[in-house]
Amino acid sequence: MSARMTVLVGYVPSPEGEAALRAGIDEARRRGEGLLVVNTSRADATVDPGFAQEPDLDHVRADLGALGIDFDLRQVLGGGDPAEEILHLAEGPGVSLVVIGLRRRSPVGKLLLGSTAQRILLGADCPVLAVKAAVDA
Repeated sequence: MSARMTVLVGYVPSPEGEAALRAGIDEARRRGEGLLVVNTSRADATVDPGFAQEPDLDHVRADLGALGIDFDLRQVLGGGDPAEEILHLAEGPGVSLVVIGLRRRSPVGKLLLGSTAQRILLGADCPVLAVKAAVDA
């Protein structure tokens, strides 16, 4: 990715991750910026549902390639905490916006601290756009 401004998307293979990717694409186009799509795995998990498998990554590459988006796709294997990985990358030069997907949670679930999304929202120095997946009607 060049030194120009970039929209960073935290991607997981889920409806929330797809919503974040779509919102990131829209923002990158609107801003005339590139897109950095990041997927991480938890170092302490033997199987992480948030870790994208090769078919998931192929889908992302194909979609972005077909749209003509200037993008970089990074997968951090066995890294640290996903929030810390995203925050570290967001501190890099040229990141103008972080886009993340949010899960729908119960009122009690919203009270729980320590969620990845909450840590990114509170810890990022740049703006963060948090999106939810569409609800099936």
